[in-house]
Amino acid sequence: MKLIDEIRMSFIRAEGLFRLMFLNIVIFMIIGLVKVILYLAGNGDHFLMLIIDKLAVKSSFLSLAHQPWSIITYMFVHENFMHILFNMLILFWTGKIFCEFLGSRKIVVTYILGGISGALLYILAYNIFPVFSNAVELSKLIGASAGVIAVLVAIATLAPDYTIHLILFGPVRLKYVALFLVLLYLISIPDGNAGGNISHLGGAIFGFIYTSLLKKGSDIGLWLENLIDFIMKLFQPSQRIKIIHKSPFSNSKDVTKPSHPRQEVIDSILDKISRSGYSSLSKEEKETLFKASKKQGKE
Repeated sequence: MKLIDEIRMSFIRAEGLFRLMFLNIVIFMIIGLVKVILYLAGNGDHFLMLIIDKLAVKSSFLSLAHQPWSIITYMFVHENFMHILFNMLILFWTGKIFCEFLGSRKIVVTYILGGISGALLYILAYNIFPVFSNAVELSKLIGASAGVIAVLVAIATLAPDYTIHLILFGPVRLKYVALFLVLLYLISIPDGNAGGNISHLGGAIFGFIYTSLLKKGSDIGLWLENLIDFIMKLFQPSQRIKIIHKSPFSNSKDVTKPSHPRQEVIDSILDKISRSGYSSLSKEEKETLFKASKKQGKE
């Protein structure tokens, strides 16, 4: 139980980017361990396939109605090591840039809503285009790619001229990376993994719309931000209230107004920076942080 509590608290205290990576990696490891156990038991992969089948999103509307949770769970499921490695590398690389501009809360929103958008476009395409008519009842989708691409395109839309350095290519602007990947997914639809490529495009479309509206002052993901905050608070341990008895001989100025900010105040300010960025701090919070840094420098 102690290990579980430590994992739970680490997850709660982590930034949004690392929560997403944590979930993807842990679920991948669990699936891998189950696969090993079933292999050694001589049961084959049948039971494992049933589990993944329940987590994957299907292209059939009827299947989606029977397991609606799959539109969320599918974006955290990987079977192949190279698949999760590629997705996590791109998520980490673009996610760090994303959080510099928009904070860690919005990356979770972009990832989840981008993943949902990718799944919906995949389902619609398989039920609209005749080429997929024979695959509707059999096709399923797993992987973080739609959410990851949503994050990449979102930050490329917000900061299109942000320059990154790619091996073999040198300095490249984000907008060109995003444009190349979107075109690559589009022209790759007939070459296999059509459902995956279509879902990538759905994630990219959401990422573009999300930050385009955000620049105009409209946050279409705010409701999910608030919902996630509410859910996370349910898992946080209740804070114990300290009762401090004031001595009648003590100096009231020393008790009520310490010369330096308390550590819990500093921690709450640092948490706010990790969630929403330094620009979200009020003038008083910035002054408090400055005083704390001066104290630390003197010590």
